[in-house]
Order: sequence, then structure tokens, then C-alpha cells
Amino acid sequence: MAIKLKAAEAVTLPLNQILEGDCIAAMNGLPAASIDLIFADPPYNLQLKGDLHRPDNSLVDAVDDHWDQFSSFAAYDKFTHDWLAAARRLLKPNGAIWVIGSYHNIFRVGAALQDQGFWLLNDVVWRKSNPMPNFRGKRLTNAHETLIWASKEEASKYTFNYEALKALNDGVQMRSDWVLPICTGHERLKDAAGDKAHPTQKPESLLHRILLATTNPGDVVLDPFFGTGTTGAVAKMLGRDFIGIEREEIYRQAATERLSRVRRFDATGLETTGSKRAEPRVPFGQVVERGMLRPGEELFSLGNRFKVKVRADGTLIGNDVKGSIHQVGAALEGAPSCNGWTYWHFKRDGKMVPIDILRQQIRAEMEADQAGLPH
Repeated sequence: MAIKLKAAEAVTLPLNQILEGDCIAAMNGLPAASIDLIFADPPYNLQLKGDLHRPDNSLVDAVDDHWDQFSSFAAYDKFTHDWLAAARRLLKPNGAIWVIGSYHNIFRVGAALQDQGFWLLNDVVWRKSNPMPNFRGKRLTNAHETLIWASKEEASKYTFNYEALKALNDGVQMRSDWVLPICTGHERLKDAAGDKAHPTQKPESLLHRILLATTNPGDVVLDPFFGTGTTGAVAKMLGRDFIGIEREEIYRQAATERLSRVRRFDATGLETTGSKRAEPRVPFGQVVERGMLRPGEELFSLGNRFKVKVRADGTLIGNDVKGSIHQVGAALEGAPSCNGWTYWHFKRDGKMVPIDILRQQIRAEMEADQAGLPH
């Protein structure tokens, strides 16, 4: 359902709704510091002059809509400055923004982001696995678009679900070049005539990766150029709230119908791999203090190659090396670093047990205490 929002009515957020009208006016009517993440797919200002034809002289369905046309670069820059200013006002102190564009506009948008005070975190290249060919043969095939990810401030503690993104990438750290297909097939929305409902509809896979990486369930995601609602559809599936802004009635209708068909994933499906950094820190000394390991007790390395003893202050000593569980492991292995929690083991009933089991036990007790549960 599309609604008009006036500044005086902006007491509470119109969650999971599409606002109609100009994006700048609509954003200025929303409460300040109320949004966790903004995804923006603004007009690219493609500057197309005349029709584009394939070698067989058939017409290419290019982006020539009125909303993508600006009288000059100066006019486009003013528009960019104004909507970014409105967007920055809406972000929470630890909020962030994603902006996508092509070579026609992304460099101007990047400069405007910095001018507004945003702090650039990454630029991401979306490499299209199935790009549209260059029919004229006078340039390289334009096979990618660029996304800029920026936090509201340099000091913002923005959301980044590193472990979840790594798990999505088959256990390998996610890079800044993403190979994903453009929106085709069953995902591409069509109008009554069978034509594209929107010329630049983004694939759900792209928004899935962005929202999984930089939001959490329950976060509020704003899309000021909502189009046919890809951001809203993925946000709904992933248990995030969304606010869309779209001035074109035909796109609002398509988005509303699309969103009515989207189901939210169940609670189990919304769970993701958490960051180890978010877990409570447990010093190894606590293990010793609580008698889970005794001073003088022996620890053994992976493969049983090295043996050390636990000291009363939570350090280890062995082979003339002493220090923390991490320092001693690194020194004995001749490595720059070592995760002592997974490297060192103790013996119980003839079996080798990683000391990390003891840390997890303490963490479970800490979480139970916070929740007021017995343990």
C-alpha cells in the first residue's frame, strides 16, 4: 500500500510501506537518526542520445525513462547532494549506506558521499555473469556496476557480519568483486504487455548479500528509489523492516503486488553465523582461577609435538618459552601468531580435549547469568 507522508505525521516510522512522491521530500518527513541501513539505486543519468539498435537492427530496450534524464551534470550533482543530505540525516549514528551506479554516475556520487561526511568502507564491483553485449562494437562490453559502502561517520560502529558472509562464500573470506547474474527469467517482473516492468530491476541475490552482510534481523532498511521493490522483498524474507520511496505509480503497483507474494523465512532460517568478536571475552586466567585447570597441569599441542605447564597467573611455560597461550604456541611453531584456544589440549580419561571447551563452558554460564537462567 502506498501512502503520502507529511512532516507533521512523521512521529513513528511507516515500516514495511511504500511512500509515494519525491524521495527528498519523503525522507525529510521521516524522523532523524531512525534508519539502520540505506540502499540506494539512484538514476544513472545515462545521457542516451537516440535509439540503440542491435546488429540485426532490432531496438534495444535501453533506459530512456524521464526519471533518468537531467539537463546537465550540475543539475544531477545538485540532486545527488540533496538526496544524500536527506539520507545522512536519517541514519542512526552507527548506520551505513550502499549506493550502486555505473560509470556514468558512480564517480560523481562517490565524491558527493565524501563531501557530505560519509566514510567510505569499500567499493564493490558487481561483475555480471550474463551482461548485455555492446552492440555497436565501439567500446568494451560494460559487464559490471560499482557499489559504494559507507558509514555515516568515520567513528561509526557499523554492522558487518563477517562470519556470515564468509559462510555464504563457502568458508572463504568474501572479496570485493561479486560475480552475480543480472535479473532474468522468473525473477524479472513483467507488465501486462509482457515487457519489463522496470528497466533496471536488481537481482535479489545482490540485495541478499548486502542485507546479510550489513544488517541484522529487526533492522530498518530504507530504499529511496524503491522501483519494483527488490530491497523490500529481500528485507521481508530476511526478517528486516523496510521503507520504500517511489514516485512512479506503475512501479509502486508492481512492488506492492510483488511484496504481497513474499514470505518471511522462519526463525531458524534467519539465524546466521555469528562473529566470534561478538562473543564475551574470556581470559585464560579465568580457567585457572576457577580450577578448571590447575597450576602445574600439562597442556599438549596439536599433534602432541609440544608439552607445556600451566602457571598460576594463566601463562604457560615450556621449552624455555613462557607467555600467554597464544604467544607460547606461536613461539614453539615459529609462526607469527597462534590461536592458543584451539592449539592447546589437556588430557581427560585418556583423551585429548581442546581448552576451548572450557572457554565455551564459561561463556555459556555468562550468557545464562545475563538471561537470569540457572546453570
